[in-house]
Amino acid sequence: MNGSPSSSPARTTAAAALATALACAAVHIAPAATWLPSVRRPCFPRLAGVGYRDHVALTFDDGPDPESTPLFLDALDVLGVTATFFVLGDSASRHPSLVRDAVRRGHELGVHGWTHERPWLPTPVTDMRRLRRAAEALHDITGRRPRWYRPPYGILTSGRLAAARAAGLTPVLWTAWGRDWTAAATPVSVVSEVEADLYGGGTVLLHDSDRTSAPGCWQAALGALPDIVSMCRAACLSVGPLADHWPAR
Repeated sequence: MNGSPSSSPARTTAAAALATALACAAVHIAPAATWLPSVRRPCFPRLAGVGYRDHVALTFDDGPDPESTPLFLDALDVLGVTATFFVLGDSASRHPSLVRDAVRRGHELGVHGWTHERPWLPTPVTDMRRLRRAAEALHDITGRRPRWYRPPYGILTSGRLAAARAAGLTPVLWTAWGRDWTAAATPVSVVSEVEADLYGGGTVLLHDSDRTSAPGCWQAALGALPDIVSMCRAACLSVGPLADHWPAR
């Protein structure tokens, strides 16, 4: 016979360890399938951000940014629109006056995480600690508890879902986006991308910061705002934050 008497048990142990690791990885990443519009829209409409048919939720990710966010706040004031800003906890902590200004102007805040890390490895304890830290930072700054959570890159994992529940947050993704994070984005391209998937009851994703994307790309989203709002109003759709998108809890 080939091999030692212990080789077969060793192989069995290694195979079992590999199977366990693969199972854990599958459980960790399975919720990420909701990133696909073909999965989340028909199967998880609330997670996709589908709400009242006569309303469009306008949302922004990745701020607050002292260079760009004030320009978005000013533009929204001119348009007479309020929105939901999914902010990063570390940025909010460094720019608390900007966060308070957004709330003072009538905007809603959601949690986008503490930082914008990718969730390649299962880190449930870290997920819970960071998400709670971000939610508590917003509460400390504004006196209001955030209601919504959008994970960085829109990638949900089992750890992030559990962390959101523990922090009392409801995950929300989007139904339309502007692809405004690329270097090639322009106001025209952003409007075209949003228009392709725009409908009553949808949630639009834009970015008010280039912190995690191409430098200066936020200018494309800012330039597209008037046309996006005009499109909605021309279709007799109101535009506002997620708080107006569903019945209050």
